Amino acid sequence: MAIRRLLRGQLSWARLEPVVKEVCDRYDLPEGDVEFLEADNWLSTPLVVDEQVFVKVISGQNSIVHALLTAGRNLGAFSSGTEGFFEHFDAPVEMAEHELAATERMRELGINAPEPLEAFEVDGLGVLVMEYLPAFRTLDELDSATVAAYAPALFDALATMHDNGLAHGDLREENVLVAGGGPASDVSETSADGQPAGELFFIDATSVSEASIDDARSYDVACALGSLTPHIGARETVHAALSAYSPAELLGAREFLDFVNIRPDHSFDAAAVKGEIEKAATRPHGA
Repeated sequence: MAIRRLLRGQLSWARLEPVVKEVCDRYDLPEGDVEFLEADNWLSTPLVVDEQVFVKVISGQNSIVHALLTAGRNLGAFSSGTEGFFEHFDAPVEMAEHELAATERMRELGINAPEPLEAFEVDGLGVLVMEYLPAFRTLDELDSATVAAYAPALFDALATMHDNGLAHGDLREENVLVAGGGPASDVSETSADGQPAGELFFIDATSVSEASIDDARSYDVACALGSLTPHIGARETVHAALSAYSPAELLGAREFLDFVNIRPDHSFDAAAVKGEIEKAATRPHGA
């Protein structure tokens, strides 16, 4: 437990207070009320100020943990027969600036993401300020029927990123949000015609090497397959993926499934997914 606390690098209020003051000054927030979010905050301290803006505070310790995770992920990529494609930034503010830029790029492509406002540095801490979504649920909080309704849209958004030279790099259930369509209690429901009532939002894009973008895309698809399969099963997940990707592209993702499955934030039947991909690849065209 002590090691986990050390790795997370929890920041004291003495270090966070100047950040909150700076955010309040920049956005004319009078109260400065802070809500700390319950999150798996290995790479930042997430908080909301005055229920107006979402703030990620990135410390030097978070940067060190990011370096360790990046090294581990690249080692896993090597085990899948490809060069590592995850990138690390040395300074906390560089991590904040990259996420800002990646989120801006997603929005330029028409992908839903919280509006990125700015990134800056306060006393050696990287600070990322974004739009606050007051009502949302993460993908892992939805029932199976709702996940199935959203699955084609998830792969469609991912394909839009990939077709425009962008890879997410850290796609998992917690990084796909459903927002809109009513109050917080209703965002995961479907409309009368069976269509999703809310919209998918993507967060926490990480950095991947442009030289290995094809492998990074295949890894993204493998992560999406691994995220959806526990909810809707391998067959329906692969069927949804085929709405945006060819069988050949899914065969590329197949090579990363075992790597994805050993990550602590994924747990799914990789063999079943591989089997469904192989069936799709051997099925006569148009069948």
